[in-house]
Amino acid sequence: MRVPDHPKIYHIIHVDRLSAVAGDGYLWCDAEMEKRPGTGTKIGMSKIKKRRLEELTLESHPDLYVGQCAPFYFCPRSVMLYLIFRGDDPELGYRGGQYPIVHLEADLRRSVEWAEQNKRRWAFTLSNAGSYDFEDRCDLENLRDLDWGAIGTNQWKGDLKRGKQAEFLLERSFPWDLVTRIGVYSKAICQRAKKSLDLSQAEHRPDIAIVPGWYY
Repeated sequence: MRVPDHPKIYHIIHVDRLSAVAGDGYLWCDAEMEKRPGTGTKIGMSKIKKRRLEELTLESHPDLYVGQCAPFYFCPRSVMLYLIFRGDDPELGYRGGQYPIVHLEADLRRSVEWAEQNKRRWAFTLSNAGSYDFEDRCDLENLRDLDWGAIGTNQWKGDLKRGKQAEFLLERSFPWDLVTRIGVYSKAICQRAKKSLDLSQAEHRPDIAIVPGWYY
């Protein structure tokens, strides 16, 4: 499968974090979030976050830890969202289900352009950046190395799982102004998201779309 002309990237957060992210103007990496007061429901796995913060660095930037980057997937309906949907993984502290989770969508090429203009390091991985054996790249010419077939399908079991978990990583933080759309499960969550943006008083207001196909 060929590389899309305009690849999109996605980050998932609980809807009650939306106001803080929009208000700050940035989606912060885990390393920065450890320095900040609570800003909503955390949905990640503590053990994996710790590994990304303390053990895993990028081959393309050897002194940059994965946890020092804001992470995005190349697709909605991620494997992580499936774990949240199932809610039975003992390492997952969050048990609130997938419905309050929202997707932040951005354009990959615009994100890389911003990173390079602002001297922020970036990379993408060919698989899960929380594993010990991932490969990474920092040149858009290498986008062909991603498994776009796995990324584009709604299935991820077996051999598809590795490629489906590819990530885009941006050093320190991701600017809110680059978020082009917020994908939600239902009308009720759409209303909550709109209220959160109102509370944030952020000037940038991405479109909010009800996209049940991005969920399980």
